[in-house]
Amino acid sequence: MTLQQGLSFALVGATVLCFVWGRWRYDLVAVGALAVGVVSGLIPLKSAFEGFSNDIVIIIASALVLSAAVSRSGIVDTLMAPLLPRLKTARSQAPVMAAITAVLSMATKNVGALALMMPSALRMARNTGVAPSRILMPMSFGSLVGGLAVLVGTSPNIIVSEVRQEALGKPFAMFDFMPVGAALTVMAIAYLAFAYRLLPAGREAAVDIDAALAANAYVTEVEIPGDWSFEQNRVGDLKRAAGAAVAVVAILRGRERIASPHVARKIQPGDVLLLEGQQQALNELILKARLRLSDAARPVVMDEPTDEVRVVEAVIGAQSDLIGKTAKGLALNETYGVNLLGVSRAGYRLAGRLATIRMKAGDILVLQGSEQQLPGALQALGCLPLAEREVRLGGVRHAILPAAILAGAMVLVALGVLPVAAGFFAAAVLVVATGALRMREAYASLEAPVLVLVAAMIPVSDTIQKSGGTDLIAAWLSGAFDGMPPLLTLTAMMAVAMLATPFLNNAATVLIVAPIGLGLAERLGLSPDPFLMAVAVGAGCDFLTPVGHQCNTLVLGPGGYRFGDYARLGAPLSLLILLTAPGLIALVWPLAAR
Repeated sequence: MTLQQGLSFALVGATVLCFVWGRWRYDLVAVGALAVGVVSGLIPLKSAFEGFSNDIVIIIASALVLSAAVSRSGIVDTLMAPLLPRLKTARSQAPVMAAITAVLSMATKNVGALALMMPSALRMARNTGVAPSRILMPMSFGSLVGGLAVLVGTSPNIIVSEVRQEALGKPFAMFDFMPVGAALTVMAIAYLAFAYRLLPAGREAAVDIDAALAANAYVTEVEIPGDWSFEQNRVGDLKRAAGAAVAVVAILRGRERIASPHVARKIQPGDVLLLEGQQQALNELILKARLRLSDAARPVVMDEPTDEVRVVEAVIGAQSDLIGKTAKGLALNETYGVNLLGVSRAGYRLAGRLATIRMKAGDILVLQGSEQQLPGALQALGCLPLAEREVRLGGVRHAILPAAILAGAMVLVALGVLPVAAGFFAAAVLVVATGALRMREAYASLEAPVLVLVAAMIPVSDTIQKSGGTDLIAAWLSGAFDGMPPLLTLTAMMAVAMLATPFLNNAATVLIVAPIGLGLAERLGLSPDPFLMAVAVGAGCDFLTPVGHQCNTLVLGPGGYRFGDYARLGAPLSLLILLTAPGLIALVWPLAAR
């Protein structure tokens, strides 16, 4: 071992130990390792930041933006609407929701697919009385195995493809992963269909800040368009569409006020409805029933053409000028450039028109305004903005466009018309340019810690390969595996990746282990492709901890899970994949060198 190789091993080894220790964030450890590599001379300064422009980072970022656009479109909720009422018990919910999430993961990145499905799953669990803990982890595991089936489904596939490009001159194609990934997905869903019973049934979900804020019941005011038609145009139709999550407080018809209208009451064009419910439920009903927010149509003052309209929540402070006054009396739009879309008052049902409600300290308002005007307006009104979160109430929803753009990108990439990075980057730009996703929402969808982790670890992991360290490890492993059947060697390589990914993060695992797999295949005179596939499958199958993959972390709080719950359901699945996946890989990608 040369000094350069020893220092490279030391740098990567120290990075791995820091990952396992968990004292610092993954992204901080990665950029720290990058800084140490540059200062020590292991990483040339000219190549230190190449990871940030690498195709891997571009593809992952673009996939996250596209997933957010599809989520914003509401197309999943629309497609799921006929199915959800039929799922009454955990016995049907767990496998069906896991299967749907798995299929969606084949079209978008797995974490995006899970984020798409979680709101529907939580509402379904709440309406049927099923514990979310019985549904969410199977969905997370479904997203992980489903993501194995296509190139952009999960980060390990993207990174392995890039490693193959650099080593062999050609990346994996979009659907090269499909035969193995699809077979493993079917097997995993079959396992989850009965193994969900291993999960606790009585856990209460952890409540975070967003959930606490979302629990506020707002009163908002909507107008019925002149050409409006929705089922039988009755109050009961709106209540059924909202799943009883929204109440029709009153109908204002000219000078007539109909309080607590009967479900059979006919709604007429030109009526003004006062609706009460949580922000998300109100938003979904307004979009689904094609209602129009009364105040949202009023113009918002824009300082610059590039300014964006925002909707925020704010609480009225003790010294606010709003106290005892009405939005109409203060002329909120004319004086401050903001529109009042909703009001929440703890312990009271507000039954008057928004413009005539007399405000009190502690009321929570939903205000619409331009990005530049809102901060000054909130300060002038004596209102304090609540914790930053995406607030939607009404607005335009592009139902088909994001899915069509995503499908078009996948077809062009699959046919070889565009490289993966170019195709998905162009699609991400297109969904923002067409208004299907606002720029602010696009930025919010980017998982900066993951992108920074991957970008920083690329040059760090390259130090071992460039110093000849991967060849050295491959020589050690080839000696250890000498005389062993090639299939057993492939299984061992997958096991290494599978055991490392809960501690290193799947992206870091692939960056470190994939070059070693390439070197091992070369030493043993075997084809490199099955070894790369084995690393991708092993790194993509983190079923043991909540920290190795974002999908598992995403369901931790809402499912009320504990650390050990993941291994309870995931250890048998990991063993099942370890026993079957190597044979499938060898069948599709022969081990003999070509």
